[in-house]
Amino acid sequence: MASFSYLFKFILVGDAGVGKSNILSQFIQNRFRNEYDLTVGVEFGSKIVNIEDETIKLQIWDTAGQSSFKNITRGCFRNMICAFLVYNTASRDSFTNIPAWLSELRELGNNNMVIILVGNKIDQEEKRVVSTEEGILLAEQNNLFFIETSAQARRNIDETFMTAVMHIYENIQKGKYDLSNEQCGIKVGKKLE
Repeated sequence: MASFSYLFKFILVGDAGVGKSNILSQFIQNRFRNEYDLTVGVEFGSKIVNIEDETIKLQIWDTAGQSSFKNITRGCFRNMICAFLVYNTASRDSFTNIPAWLSELRELGNNNMVIILVGNKIDQEEKRVVSTEEGILLAEQNNLFFIETSAQARRNIDETFMTAVMHIYENIQKGKYDLSNEQCGIKVGKKLE
């Protein structure tokens, strides 16, 4: 029997080297990896969080950002309730590529997918080339949530995930999702008594 009220399926997407794996590692394990290990295909993590009186299990998929893995990455989009679209605030190219990632998410993902634009590596302020205002503007133009993080300094990591959890949970309470559809990215569990 499941020991959670709901299971939410999340995915981290964006170019290689933007810090997706470290965002996940900090959230799941409170750990930052200084060495850069290329994600091959898709990696996976999970964490239990509590909201109000509900226990929610998060399944979080970390995808490779290289074009050679794009087919594998794209195949994961359709069964997710939330996508974190990550760019590096010190890389103009990673920000410029966000619209292409967003287009694929919207084309292949489920219609109710919550998308959060995440500007990572704000600890590298001296290298910053993408302003906060640019991130906010892109998010507003595309109806996305927006947050800036530092996986290295563990800044706004929990807030990033909990913003998604709260929004999705509120939408469940409002009846906005068809929870009988397995492709919606949410699974109803059973609480242990």
